[in-house]
Order: sequence, then C-alpha cells, then structure tokens
Amino acid sequence: MRRTAAAAHGAAPSAAAAGADLPRPAPAAAPAPPEAPAPERERLRTEFPFELPRGYVDESGTVHRDGVMRLSTARDELVPLRDVRVQENPAYLSVVLLGRVITRLGELPMVHDGIVENMFASDLAFLQDFYRQINAEGHTRAGVRCPHCSEPFEVELGGSRLGES
Repeated sequence: MRRTAAAAHGAAPSAAAAGADLPRPAPAAAPAPPEAPAPERERLRTEFPFELPRGYVDESGTVHRDGVMRLSTARDELVPLRDVRVQENPAYLSVVLLGRVITRLGELPMVHDGIVENMFASDLAFLQDFYRQINAEGHTRAGVRCPHCSEPFEVELGGSRLGES
C-alpha cells in the first residue's frame, strides 16, 4: 500500500518498489462458501394404486377393489412365455403377467394368476389398460383429428395384448 500511496504523491520509487516485478505470493483464498445441497433426484415411481370397476369377489363373498400394481420388468414379460398355459393359449399371457405385477388387492394375502383368471372381464380389461399406461409412462393414447371432418379423437398406440407394444 505504501508504494501505491507514494506513487500517487509523485515520490520516486523505492528500492523495494523496483523489485515489484518479482512474483508475489498469492493472497490467501477466502474460505469457500458451504456447498449448496445437491438437488434431490427425482425418485422413480414403481408402484401405482388402482380401483377395480367391479371388484374381485373371493370365496367368502368379500369384494376386493383397491390394489397396487408395480412396474413390469423384462423378466415379468419373459417368464410367462415359458408357461405351458400361455404356450397353448397366447391369450393367457395377460392373466399370468398381471398375476406377477399386482402386488396388492384389497385384503387378500397374495395375488396370483388364479385370482386374475377369476376376475370379471371388465376388471381384467381395466387392468390390461392400466398395465399399458404405467409401463408406457402414460403414453398409450394420442389425440388426433379426422382428416375429413376435423373432429378430434384418441387412438391407442400400444399393442393389442399385454407384452406387445
């Protein structure tokens, strides 16, 4: 500072100022501000609640309507293909597949393909559509317009059966 002050007053540079071209140690760095917490990653949602239109009626007559379905894995779609019932009747694929991915249904202790095959057809159709929605991130339908009358409507983009997209 003195050198700057002397130069400002027109004083002759001192011997110390003559060595001003020599490298100087860097000033001490100010302490780094604490790091901001990393933004939380969005968690992948893997389970989805549903409510059946009619409900599964168990042996005692209890109706089970609310349930949870998890996302399907590649294994979920491959394992049923080895099932003899699916090999004999490909329509059975959706029953076996749904039996694997439904994790809860009402108060039932366990859900399996035997439960699914005894559901009402409207509930089975609902579950098949729900499966497509959650495994295609909700993008199984697209809004379009009729090229002739310009009327809007939706079209289904997924395959006709579970496991076909």
